[in-house]
Amino acid sequence: MVKGGLKRQLRISKYVIYKETLLDYKELFWSFVGAFIGIAAIAFFQTNFLSRSENVFLIGSFGASAVLLYGATNSPLSQPRNVIGGHLISSLIGVTIYRFMPDVIWITAPLAVAASIVVMQMTKTLHPPGGASALIAVIGTEKIKALGYWYVLSPVLIGALILLFTALIFNNIPAHRKYPSVVKRNYFNRTRKS
Repeated sequence: MVKGGLKRQLRISKYVIYKETLLDYKELFWSFVGAFIGIAAIAFFQTNFLSRSENVFLIGSFGASAVLLYGATNSPLSQPRNVIGGHLISSLIGVTIYRFMPDVIWITAPLAVAASIVVMQMTKTLHPPGGASALIAVIGTEKIKALGYWYVLSPVLIGALILLFTALIFNNIPAHRKYPSVVKRNYFNRTRKS
């Protein structure tokens, strides 16, 4: 019995390892195309519609959003509510914290990220790149800090909308993808013992 069970476990393990190493080239292609076009659209907007002195439109958190939007389309963290809400809430928190404590980076940086996480969890808009948007508001260049609350609108909201719009198009072209996906939002719920 033990010997047969061990052989079965070995067969299952081999199958799982084999299955995990298979690559879906169609999936890779559409992830590449979507991410390329999404980030290119933001970079094009920055290059052609902003002067060189205002080039702050392409922020690092958009790269992480692209990973989720085009590479993990079924993840609850990459759904439209999370992308827009997570970036907006986090950038708003980051700017607010910076305005009250601009020179205390060892407090403002962790406070912006930690507060953003909690508020995104409370509003069910958790989007990991949102934490980066909050952090950028606190530690970003002087150009970004000078934007104040405009940072929330541009680059954050406009850039997130560009990425989302691109995801809505490119993630629905192939038949094997559907975006946004229907996800159960129980990943924040904790069971309580009475």
